[in-house]
Amino acid sequence: MEHIAAVFAETGPLAQSLADYKPRAQQIEMAQAIANAMETQQVLIAEAGTGTGKTFAYLVPALLLGGKVIISTGTKTLQDQLFDRDIPTVRNALKVPVNIALLKGRANYICHYYLERAQHEGRFMSRHDVHSLQEIAAFAKRTRSGDKAELGSVSETSPVWSQVTSTRDNCLGQECAFHRDCFVLKARKAALDADIVVVNHHLFFADVMLRDEGAGELLPACNTVIFDEAHQLPEVATLFFGESVSTAQLLELARDTRVEALAAAKDFEALPQAADELEKAARDLRLVFPPLSGSISRLQASALRQHKEFLPGLDQLTQTIERFNEILGSQAERAEGLKNCHARGIEITQRLTRWRDETNTNQVRWAELFSQSVQLNAAPLEIAEIFQRQLASHPKAWVFTSATLAVRNDFRHYQNEMGLNNAVTHAWGSPFAFEEQALLYVPPDMPEPNSSDYTEAVVRAALPVVKAAGGCSFLLFTSLRAMNEARDRLQQLFAEQNLTYPLLVQGEKPKAELLSRFRELGNAVLIGSHSFWEGVDVKGEALSVVVIDRLPFSPPDDPVVAARIESLNKQGRSAFMEYQLPEAIITLKQGAGRLIRDETDRGVLMICDPRLISKGYGRRIWQSLPPMKRTRDITEVEQFLRARTPRSIAIDAISSPDRGA
Repeated sequence: MEHIAAVFAETGPLAQSLADYKPRAQQIEMAQAIANAMETQQVLIAEAGTGTGKTFAYLVPALLLGGKVIISTGTKTLQDQLFDRDIPTVRNALKVPVNIALLKGRANYICHYYLERAQHEGRFMSRHDVHSLQEIAAFAKRTRSGDKAELGSVSETSPVWSQVTSTRDNCLGQECAFHRDCFVLKARKAALDADIVVVNHHLFFADVMLRDEGAGELLPACNTVIFDEAHQLPEVATLFFGESVSTAQLLELARDTRVEALAAAKDFEALPQAADELEKAARDLRLVFPPLSGSISRLQASALRQHKEFLPGLDQLTQTIERFNEILGSQAERAEGLKNCHARGIEITQRLTRWRDETNTNQVRWAELFSQSVQLNAAPLEIAEIFQRQLASHPKAWVFTSATLAVRNDFRHYQNEMGLNNAVTHAWGSPFAFEEQALLYVPPDMPEPNSSDYTEAVVRAALPVVKAAGGCSFLLFTSLRAMNEARDRLQQLFAEQNLTYPLLVQGEKPKAELLSRFRELGNAVLIGSHSFWEGVDVKGEALSVVVIDRLPFSPPDDPVVAARIESLNKQGRSAFMEYQLPEAIITLKQGAGRLIRDETDRGVLMICDPRLISKGYGRRIWQSLPPMKRTRDITEVEQFLRARTPRSIAIDAISSPDRGA
């Protein structure tokens, strides 16, 4: 492995190409371990602390050792960063002729068929949406990729995008008139021809492992799969090894059928009537449940029985879609659009039948209520056995890396969850001097987290820390409700005490815009929930305090969490110690990882939850965090923050090549 180490040397190609490059022993060791895994087709789990430089640690062997490599990352933002910045940087430094490709899910690519249909239908009511459609149509004529991320003038959340992109269900495939010009197929062909393919976890499971129309060719053809942000895999895999069916899908199917019938079966009046009946049955099922008081409501299968009209409504919907399929089937051969709608109807019926099957004991079933629809979900109770089969069927090197995979350097929880019991494991600590750079503060006299005045107590305890830092703080909450309550209270306290720190709140603007403002202002206070616990990199004094309201245990009323707790307890095991606590520790490590992002950073991590001190498991939690000094004295916190030396505030991208989380 000397040739790998030579790349990272003080006189190596990285040092010659990057102005601020510094060799790190942890990075070199990690790169050598990954190279060894690639050469011997090992399964490797690698935890790399903040500042290790794990991105370059896996890119160097990926580019040097040859063969086809799939790199899967946690978010599309990091996916774009790898493709646009990190891989070209390493490729240029190493001077290797490696061909790279970026592959996203089909919802990211304009569909010529649905774009043309949207233009002809004229369904958009607002002038803004009509203008967005015109911009997308013009973009489709000049773009080579069709990737909507390249069209910054139309918001990612615009409702127009859903009308001009395809789904796995409604894609016409080879029968489409625009098949030869399809952006999705062009992206997949480029991926098949590339040496390095950058995907994200959702695409890996949805399109590669489920063999979505040929994308499954990627996995057998590659030599190595590298999962960055691998701590997200259990949740993503649970989602994609399960399945769902929603009334929104049925409404879309009814709408598409009416459009296709108008074009190809005008003389058959029974078809639009059947579509109307299907739409009514789908809407009636949602009306079984009361209107939402919040944004989303989840009901476990057992709780659904309390709604007496649910099962009759589900029976009616099942009968209606079966009649719909029969009528549509009689006309399906008249046009490819009708044939596609019929195939979708059959698939949805099969999913509905599987969801109603109560004999599968390794399945968790629940319903998710939205304002206008209800979605029936099913997910596996455990994914380990399913994932093991994927690994066994494709012998190759599999690398799982993140800053947060272990509990006190023990990987057993992650291994058991993912079915990786025979994997080689390594953990490299951060090269940062956390004992000098960071202070862990647990405020005294906090009420129990389940008390009604807990968020009020969090805000009051955090305020003197925020003032000592001169703003420069993240306040991270485990729920949106607590986040909103804290925002209201903090606004009041700022007004009462004449504090002028800018207050930024998750949801008021896009995440990237909030982070950019936070860096530019230099003294802001940002209040966020789960979106800001990971994938966020703010260097310098702009972020000197991270406040976490409580230990991030998963809500026990979450259907999958509740089912796994019940299953473990039935086996005579401790669901809390084996499942809930390790999950909370891994999530907490992500939130804590926002604080120290550079070797010159100094800051305070404030965890308000008194259970960190009062409960026996608290020691296990703080021992899993980086080795910071600990205190319960606010005076010591204030002195620590005052001792900061002025530094320039780094205004970098969300993540950097040195990112550890």
